[in-house]
Amino acid sequence: MNWDIIEGNWKQYKGKVREQWGDLTDDHLDMIAGKRTILAGKLQEAYGISKDNAEEQIRRFEERNEDVDLTP
Repeated sequence: MNWDIIEGNWKQYKGKVREQWGDLTDDHLDMIAGKRTILAGKLQEAYGISKDNAEEQIRRFEERNEDVDLTP
């Protein structure tokens, strides 16, 4: 999964992130703006999980969504 593409298409992609992690607020999503490292931090903050757990959740999310085509 190419996070540069996700960052460039964040408005379209953040719905999938919201589906996966419903506790993330609109403010969280605006701060994340398609940046993987910020997503990991916000997951830790919102869910009270470890960095490793956040990274594992993101990895699984990437696997499930690797076929999503967001190119213009």
